[in-house]
Amino acid sequence: MTTFYTVLSWLTFFFYWLLIAGVTFRVLMHRRPVTSTMTWLLIIYILPLVGVIAYFAFGELHLGKRRVEHAKQMWPSVVAWLEDLRKCKHIFATSTSDIATPLFQLTSKRQGIKGVKGNKIELLTTCEDSLNSITRDINNARDNIEMVFYIWQSGGLVDEVTDALIRAAKRGVKCRVMVDSAGSWNFFRTHGPDVMRAAGIEFVESLHVNLFRFFLRRMDLRQHRKIVLIDNYISYTGSMNMVDPRYFKQDSGVGQWIDIMVRMEGPVSTTLGMIYAFDWEMETGERHLPPPPDDNIMPCEQESGHTTQVIASGPGFPDELIQQSLITAIYSARKELVLTTPYFVPSDDLAHAISTAAMRGVNVSIIVPRSNDSFLVRWASRSFFTEMLESGVKIFQFEDGLLHTKSVMVDGQLSMVGSVNLDMRSLWLNFEITVVIDDEGFGSDLSIVQYDYIARSTELTIDEWEKRPFLNRVLERICYFFSPLL
Repeated sequence: MTTFYTVLSWLTFFFYWLLIAGVTFRVLMHRRPVTSTMTWLLIIYILPLVGVIAYFAFGELHLGKRRVEHAKQMWPSVVAWLEDLRKCKHIFATSTSDIATPLFQLTSKRQGIKGVKGNKIELLTTCEDSLNSITRDINNARDNIEMVFYIWQSGGLVDEVTDALIRAAKRGVKCRVMVDSAGSWNFFRTHGPDVMRAAGIEFVESLHVNLFRFFLRRMDLRQHRKIVLIDNYISYTGSMNMVDPRYFKQDSGVGQWIDIMVRMEGPVSTTLGMIYAFDWEMETGERHLPPPPDDNIMPCEQESGHTTQVIASGPGFPDELIQQSLITAIYSARKELVLTTPYFVPSDDLAHAISTAAMRGVNVSIIVPRSNDSFLVRWASRSFFTEMLESGVKIFQFEDGLLHTKSVMVDGQLSMVGSVNLDMRSLWLNFEITVVIDDEGFGSDLSIVQYDYIARSTELTIDEWEKRPFLNRVLERICYFFSPLL
């Protein structure tokens, strides 16, 4: 009997280390940043069994077999659709500003489509303005309405949006709504989805959170886009979830969430529609490609309309394009660079680009909320402050709520607005969306908003930062250890 247990223990030991060796080999074979690789290896070896389970659950980008098959089946149609769109030569910009040219060259090469011109774009600076505008456009919709949001929560002006959707569906407008399962967990436990479905709205729960699928699909891969499409002509995107901040997370202690959205008319809505169609087919298997733009889709003069490019990320889209676009925009800056984000946990490459911009004389400002709803992100982001401040970057801590706006402004000319946080999750994992706008007028509007944020913030000086307690420094480093996983 003693011999049996001895052999059993040795076999257990052997197979355990064989498993560890196999997982180690798997980690090393995936091309990823060295910091992320080292973090996973440390977790696997420090927390052996837990680390292995965590890696298989969160370490690799498992989209799920069904979604992968849908994506493969859709690509021939996407290619054909892009070919048809390229024939509409009147919508594509033939020139861009010097600041924007490198970024538009990158996105054109990697996405196979140039920036589109002739758009009318309006910056909406409060959730109240955004929700009221969306409600008005839904009330005027004649053909189709499509939406995707990470969080949907009833209450306040959101109920007016929901009522407008129900009325639209009842008068024959085709309404499709896709909402992330994890972000809207509470909403799916209410009668809200059933009420909308009963009215004829196709309401889909995206990327189901299900413990039975734990090893079949990565559970923290989320649908983080914020998109509204109306009649294939009007579109919205930005940082705002479908929530009224007066009723959202009031007990979190961070104040009301502050967001912006952009309302767009013109051919840019067609490109957004293609991204929505891709997401919808990947989730449901149903194909609804948007029609190509007609000759009357350009509301502005062809040469003076906002030249716009839409960048999408996530499985099925060009790898690392969001990060490449951000870095390209940052290196294009000559005078001023302003970034706003609620979650500042950049990759090493992105952090280096920001600090280098400041060191070559660009006036760089980063605006982040003083209070954050994520403990890990709050402390991990602070581990980057020393590098930023020493390189000359100005850090402003927003005092008037949770600043949730995600925006980049380069030299008052090139703007980036969307759902993308400056963290690893947005850069490499989630389904995200951002619009790039090459227009001095829109840049001026965005600059006014950003300067207002700065006026409601407190600047963090390097002298003040160096006086922080030793315990804070330890906590920052511990949380930084997990930054590649955030």
